[in-house]
Amino acid sequence: MDQNQKQLLERLSPTRILLPMLIGIGVTIYLFVSKYTWNDLSFLLRANGGWILASLVVLVIRDTGYIYRIRHLTGKDLSWNSSFYSIMLWEFASAVTPSAVGGTAVAVFILMKEGLTFGRSLAYVMLTAVLDNAFFIFASGLALVFLPTQIFPDISEFSFQIGRSFQYFFLISLSLIALYTFVMAFALFVRPRGFKWFLLRLTAWRPLRRWRQAAYIQGNEILIASKELKGKDVGYWTKAIGSTLFVWSARYLMLNCLIAAFTPVTGPEHVLIFFRQVVMWVIMLISVTPGAAGLAEIAFDAFFKQFLGNFSTAVALFWRMFTYYPYLLIGALLLPRWVRRVFFKGTKKPSSGKEG
Repeated sequence: MDQNQKQLLERLSPTRILLPMLIGIGVTIYLFVSKYTWNDLSFLLRANGGWILASLVVLVIRDTGYIYRIRHLTGKDLSWNSSFYSIMLWEFASAVTPSAVGGTAVAVFILMKEGLTFGRSLAYVMLTAVLDNAFFIFASGLALVFLPTQIFPDISEFSFQIGRSFQYFFLISLSLIALYTFVMAFALFVRPRGFKWFLLRLTAWRPLRRWRQAAYIQGNEILIASKELKGKDVGYWTKAIGSTLFVWSARYLMLNCLIAAFTPVTGPEHVLIFFRQVVMWVIMLISVTPGAAGLAEIAFDAFFKQFLGNFSTAVALFWRMFTYYPYLLIGALLLPRWVRRVFFKGTKKPSSGKEG
């Protein structure tokens, strides 16, 4: 195992679950103590069991969609078992790293250890990032067009004094996402060599010269990834886009079910809850804490207090229990087994690829 692999495995270390869990649980406990008495929590016991079950079912469907998508993107060169490990550890990597950083390097490493070449691994990780970001841009556009005055909560009296609205954070994050997506899509599908030339020209400027070697490497990686994605047919892209719409819709609908378990929700309110999640998620992407721990709990309280009243903080804990903490625990349990599987029982011969 070389030094780079050791460094990447350290980023997946189960001990890294402690920081995000402590931050998230600490914020939740603070909000609980400042808001509730023990008698207040009897509200949680009145949850509708059918909607709770629906939340769990949608969560499983979402993860199945992720597994299907990565297997499809790789042209089925990943087995179902390899796809399962890849997605669960990818989710774990995302949970233990800041949202603004993400688990991209770790994801490439995971796919390589599952038998794909570096070029293919990089191509598929970059492609998933472009597809996911395109969904955020598309869904955010719909929200801004059809619900411009409703998607941002009024938090003028919010106790953490983080501002009158999350609108500025949203617009900044969305702008960064749009810029990144445009640049990556242009580099991958239009002018990969032009992108490499731009990076080298940019780092020829004296203040940026220290990053010239990194720019050269990044430019070559773009060329490799672009080559891997050429020649895919319409069916490949249709399923890639369709599965992306499916998994993110399922991710958000899980919360719709969860909120409905605690309070009656009308059809228009379901639509509003869905698109508020889009906005909240875009904001969370610029978080500097692992898995947006802390910010996620605060944002949830602001965005969904309208539906849950003073019990939004309590339901936020359920939301994180369903969508965040399980991946910390699953990753910590799967990682040792995966390490034994790919390092000590032989690694599959890297696949050169076939059309999906």
